[in-house]
Amino acid sequence: MSLSKGLRQAEKKIKAQIFSLTKKYYRLCHRSQKVKEFIPGQSRINYGGRFYDEKELINLVDSSLDFWLTAGPYTKKFERLLAEKIGVKYCCFVNSGSSANLLAVMALTSPLLKNRRLCSGDEVITVAAGFPTTVTPIIQAGAKPVFVDITIPQYNIDIKMLQKAFSNKSKAMIVAHTLGNPFDVDKVVAFCKNHNLWLIEDNCDSLGSIYKTKSTGAFGDIATSSFYPPHHITTGEGGAIYTNNQVLNRIVLSMRDWGRDCFCSSGRDDTCRKRFSQQFAILPFGYDHKYVYSHFGYNLKATDLQAAIGCAQIRKLESFIKKRRNNWQILYDGLKSFEEFFILPQPQENSMPSWFGFMLTVKENTHFSRDDMVWYLEQNNIQTRMLFAGNFIRQPAFDIMRKQKKTYKIIGKLANTDFVMNNSFWLGVYPGMSRQMLKYVIGCIHKFIYR
Repeated sequence: MSLSKGLRQAEKKIKAQIFSLTKKYYRLCHRSQKVKEFIPGQSRINYGGRFYDEKELINLVDSSLDFWLTAGPYTKKFERLLAEKIGVKYCCFVNSGSSANLLAVMALTSPLLKNRRLCSGDEVITVAAGFPTTVTPIIQAGAKPVFVDITIPQYNIDIKMLQKAFSNKSKAMIVAHTLGNPFDVDKVVAFCKNHNLWLIEDNCDSLGSIYKTKSTGAFGDIATSSFYPPHHITTGEGGAIYTNNQVLNRIVLSMRDWGRDCFCSSGRDDTCRKRFSQQFAILPFGYDHKYVYSHFGYNLKATDLQAAIGCAQIRKLESFIKKRRNNWQILYDGLKSFEEFFILPQPQENSMPSWFGFMLTVKENTHFSRDDMVWYLEQNNIQTRMLFAGNFIRQPAFDIMRKQKKTYKIIGKLANTDFVMNNSFWLGVYPGMSRQMLKYVIGCIHKFIYR
């Protein structure tokens, strides 16, 4: 037996022992914590959280033993698995969903896109009701956000307002599938194609959602995901950006990795076989290609340790989605009798949402307010969330922009956006929630209304 073969066998044997101990450790120290008895009123019901077993820990230990400190084999595997799941050609793992949104927008500023390039002063259509980092990259790119209203009870972009939002400065649209509920994809895609606009799908809250026969994230020119713990799958911190467009993928990879022109994998040199024999801009001929920068970029890379967790998580995605849908349905059925007081959420026609949460909107002229209801639920150990920033334009970050009034546009009055900001909140449906927990939530709402 050769020495190298003997070492490989010894390594394999030791790893098997370590993995066996990791599995035992999980069962002793992790699973025992997860199966604690639910005590109504005392046990906290979170809106979301990590949901895992020994497979994530084993992958994490495996990656640490190989000591990949940057992107490595698990990263390549995770990107491939995610691209296959979404149904796209290219996927790029990054350090957060917000970074993914930043890259998606900034990629459109690349000179490689020529006359379709997003430039300072150009307009990007979006909504004000949602998460800040869907909108923030527009401003950071020097473009002007154009805000349209949302519909209730889908809480997605109002497609009737799109034509009013369009101008000769319009270049793109970035819009999310709110809480996992797909927007009207057919009409949004048709609008973008008719007006030659880039479409960015913020898919951070809707991984696994289906519109007709395709996954959300596969319709836009570029799309994003987040893997923060409350999301459909987690890598701790992490996100992804994916596309079918080869040029956009090249730009994203460059901007993620400092803006470099070189596409060599980590630890590899001279993949192109002309590292020292090319001319770039007005650099000296043959300047090292590894230090040529074709974009103003960032360092938004994630680690192989994070990807290792993702590889275990994505295998469970379908079971997570099934549980989320079941939990959403339990809440819907249990709260159906309260429609006198609430507007209940409705899925988009032709869709199968992979729900991130259950939205409740308190109707006008009820005997209680949204804030009264939220306070009561929180006092009873039920975690609640607003629809993120509410109306983002009313946030402190917009104080200076509101005074200037020239750095963004509003189409109409955003009446539904303001109504949701004042009257809506949402509850969790994540896989860690049991039927007993959900029944307790429903019971608390009943007690509050009829107390």
